[in-house]
Amino acid sequence: MSIWCVANQKGGVGKTTTAVALASLVAAEGKRVLAIDLDPHASLSHWLGGGNGPEPRGTADLFAAAPPAVAGLLRPGGASNLDVLPAQAALATVERQGIGRQGMGLVLSRALAEVAPAYDTLILDCPPTLGLLMVSALAASDLLIAPTQTEPLAMHGLSGLLRTAQMIERSRNRALPIRIVPTLYDRRTRAAQDTLTALRQAHGDLVWEEEIPVDTRLREASRADVAIPVAHAPSRGVVAYARLLTWLRSTPFPEEKAA
Repeated sequence: MSIWCVANQKGGVGKTTTAVALASLVAAEGKRVLAIDLDPHASLSHWLGGGNGPEPRGTADLFAAAPPAVAGLLRPGGASNLDVLPAQAALATVERQGIGRQGMGLVLSRALAEVAPAYDTLILDCPPTLGLLMVSALAASDLLIAPTQTEPLAMHGLSGLLRTAQMIERSRNRALPIRIVPTLYDRRTRAAQDTLTALRQAHGDLVWEEEIPVDTRLREASRADVAIPVAHAPSRGVVAYARLLTWLRSTPFPEEKAA
């Protein structure tokens, strides 16, 4: 069982699309997947069959003084083998509620331990801000996946995320491998080409050797709150995410080979 955290401290970089695509692809293999939505905007929850109404219960409840059993918060994710732990708007108040409470950074780790044995992969979709929710997700994870849009401003959000990941590594005394995924790549633009070159020069083998292209079919799927078509005539974005999934599973980085 693996826990993957999809995060970046900048919004609009393809974070939720990456989480949904990877969850859909793993589930299509016949493996059990739990997608956990930690963003108050609940984009992943709505995309994976949540409808338009607010979630009565979900990830915000995990941070209560007396949290409920996690199994009671799960719902089907709109595809076989895929479940969702939905987000709620109340996640926006978790930071304030946690003031003065000890151990809040480990809440998610403890909660996911309850249900992890039932799944092959857990995928966490984080909010685009550094705070308790992102720190909790990083502390609980085996792998950090950092979607990074190929445009100059996205590089700044990535730098902040990498510093946060290093802090988490030191505090938990355990490695947190990082995979950087270039997203929303438009090879027709000079800005995208230059940013991709700068990204690879700055971070080397941490960066996937391919890119996730701009794909209108993925955008349409998210807008319609329908599952990503991964089986029949998949779009070029889905094909790219399938190759990314292979890389995530099979490519150790130099610093990990000796571990």
